Amino acid sequence: MNRNFILKKDHLQPLLRKLSKTHRLVAPVRNDFGDTLFTEITRLDSAVIDLQNQPQSSLKSFFFPQQETLCSYIVDKKLNKGKMEYSFHARLPENAPTVFFGVRSCDMFAVMYTDMIFLHQHERDIYYEQRRDSSIFISIGCNRPFANCFCNATRSGPFLDGGFDLQLTDLGDRWFVETGRPRGVRLTEEWPGFFTPVSEDDKRKQFQAELEARGLFRKLVHVDLAVKLLAESEPPERIIEELSRRCQDCGGCAYICPTCTCFNISDLALNEDSGERIRSWDACTFSGFTLMAGNHNPVNAASERIRKRFLHKLRHDVEKHGRPSCVGCGRCVEMCFGGVDIVRFIDMLTAAGENGLQGEK
Repeated sequence: MNRNFILKKDHLQPLLRKLSKTHRLVAPVRNDFGDTLFTEITRLDSAVIDLQNQPQSSLKSFFFPQQETLCSYIVDKKLNKGKMEYSFHARLPENAPTVFFGVRSCDMFAVMYTDMIFLHQHERDIYYEQRRDSSIFISIGCNRPFANCFCNATRSGPFLDGGFDLQLTDLGDRWFVETGRPRGVRLTEEWPGFFTPVSEDDKRKQFQAELEARGLFRKLVHVDLAVKLLAESEPPERIIEELSRRCQDCGGCAYICPTCTCFNISDLALNEDSGERIRSWDACTFSGFTLMAGNHNPVNAASERIRKRFLHKLRHDVEKHGRPSCVGCGRCVEMCFGGVDIVRFIDMLTAAGENGLQGEK
């Protein structure tokens, strides 16, 4: 059963200090350039934890790094037999207990979604799993959604019903604390001096804050309608052609997206006798994403790069996982200088759908 507590705001820093003694601490930190990024904090007193602005990065790279060495290999040359044999040695990452603080609902939901990709019952990625274990998530519900957010349309916020260890709601001079997973309950039991009982007034104010937040979204994005239209027919070619023409093949949308998990694997020779196998982020909008041996590409990158991306998000993931893989964080809206973000695609698709997609080319 979930429990509720009150955490005074001037007790938050001491709590984080206690946790940082036994855990790595990651939080949204504003750097010297004015950017807010999820960052490992080594000196809590000098870090500027920013809870007013949306982090420009998600938590993806902490569990699924942009580049990582999966294993090393050694070549054994059997000269007398005229052949070579390879031996591979896995390089598992460190399993460091980590507290992720200040995680917004969309990013928490994105972690849970990514778990379905890498922690499938019969296909568990040991590298992801090693980093994912021993993680504690202290999330923050969004009393006031950010400008480009539409998590209400993807049902991934602005508050969550589960998945977090602790979820905080801002009540002005104090935090309303909800426990989720058992690790969150244990945290409140380990440090009971920081958590005090809630009153009925606290509960009413938390409910009111959550209710009001749902009416403060600035974007109206018809995600469910887009999913329905794509399940019934293909998107109009004029939309695909227009957005593909605007796309600059930079991959920024996939790199900043908290749920994009496409990757490439390559072998890097360090010398004649050894090397490394490396996994790196990839993007379905890259012109070489589907390039095959013999320089053959079955997909026309110039006109189909956008089709791959948005059908993956809004059709194929729905078919496979029961929901779109977009969590409504809105980061791609701000990232894409060509204006080829998922909101624009949904707007164009649903506008066309008002006149019926059948027969439109």
